[in-house]
Amino acid sequence: MPELITPQGNYSISAILFDKDGTLLDFVSLWGSWSECLLMHFTRQLELRGLTFPEPYLNSLLGTVHNSEGRITGYDRNGPLAMGTMNDLYAILGWQGYLLGLSWAESMELVEACRREADAMLEHSRPVLPLPGLLRFLDECAAGGVKMAVVTADETEAAEKHLRWLGIRHYFSAVIGTDQIERGKPFPDMALLACRQLGVHPSAAAVIGDTNGDMRMAKAAGAAAAISIAPDAGAAVPGDSSARILFAHVLPDADTVVQSYEELAFK
Repeated sequence: MPELITPQGNYSISAILFDKDGTLLDFVSLWGSWSECLLMHFTRQLELRGLTFPEPYLNSLLGTVHNSEGRITGYDRNGPLAMGTMNDLYAILGWQGYLLGLSWAESMELVEACRREADAMLEHSRPVLPLPGLLRFLDECAAGGVKMAVVTADETEAAEKHLRWLGIRHYFSAVIGTDQIERGKPFPDMALLACRQLGVHPSAAAVIGDTNGDMRMAKAAGAAAAISIAPDAGAAVPGDSSARILFAHVLPDADTVVQSYEELAFK
């Protein structure tokens, strides 16, 4: 059985289950663009109805980090955009419209119109970028006979599309979206279904993700390892201290936290 080498230990595994957003592809490039478009159309539609959404609340509504110009530059790894389903996000927006005085029906119609605009923007611009070192690591997994699947809070059809945009769909024997299971992350359903489709026991699979929901799913499924990709682990404080802080406070259920795929290898 191949042995996955990580900075905090080695794991004998025959499969890897990858989260998609923030794990395979750059989260802010894709979902930052989508969220900016969604929120822009949402606020404009509210304004056409004589309603104003408070700017400070808007910037934190989905768990995003904004710069002084209002552009999304980061995200809360434990927030709704990172961990929630698409329906969760639509419900959050719909609730805001309802609080401002719209009927629930009108608010959800508004959200649906904004969603269509944001999705159309993605189709046109396709702002997907692989994480550094990803393609090398996928090639190494494939060469070593490691089975691979994607387990994502996104819906399966959208996930398949994003993987094709990146040109990496062929690496994965299974793509499991939230629409295929009863309970999403942090529950184990998605990981267990992926392992069944790969024909491996969960104890022979590692999970790689970017949120603690991924890590908790791995633990609940009995996976061999819960590994987090955290490119910003060393950004706040030089040296190892920031990585330890992130490990302890943001990703407490991770077995190991790495800043890039360059820290992972097989032997």
